[in-house]
Amino acid sequence: MDFNGINEILTVEEVCDILRIGKNAAYNLINSGEIKCYRYNRIWKIPRISVDEYMERMRNNYFKH
Repeated sequence: MDFNGINEILTVEEVCDILRIGKNAAYNLINSGEIKCYRYNRIWKIPRISVDEYMERMRNNYFKH
């Protein structure tokens, strides 16, 4: 992992804490492809950069309206 967390890998629970959402909402984001991730041994691995990109898209959409 580098010092600014770009390569940090998160769990679903950590994504829930960061986004302040429940597990169902997190799995919906994963399954819809809104947050890019992969499964390894039945465990979702979510790059922090994917969550940051998702938050930026949502922030941009919010301020467009």
